[in-house]
Amino acid sequence: MIIRILGEGQYRAPDTILEDLNAIDNRIVELVEKGDREGFRNELLRMVSLIRERCEPLDATEITESDLILPPPDLTFEEARGIFRGQGLIED
Repeated sequence: MIIRILGEGQYRAPDTILEDLNAIDNRIVELVEKGDREGFRNELLRMVSLIRERCEPLDATEITESDLILPPPDLTFEEARGIFRGQGLIED
């Protein structure tokens, strides 16, 4: 699975990471619905950190279609309202 973090690059991720990412994604949706800005920020950074720690970065010259595209870690809360809603980024 290939994951892109906007503004940063792509990572080759093991399929086993998807369950952890989905759990964080669902929490972010809940936090955004509640208007919890600090909780949202913490979980978004946790999601990005998880990818950086457990996935292999791809070379910037390698062009590969992404299976999942994550927003940049500096996403604003207002922007998040348009992204993290319903099922979020990852369908359950």
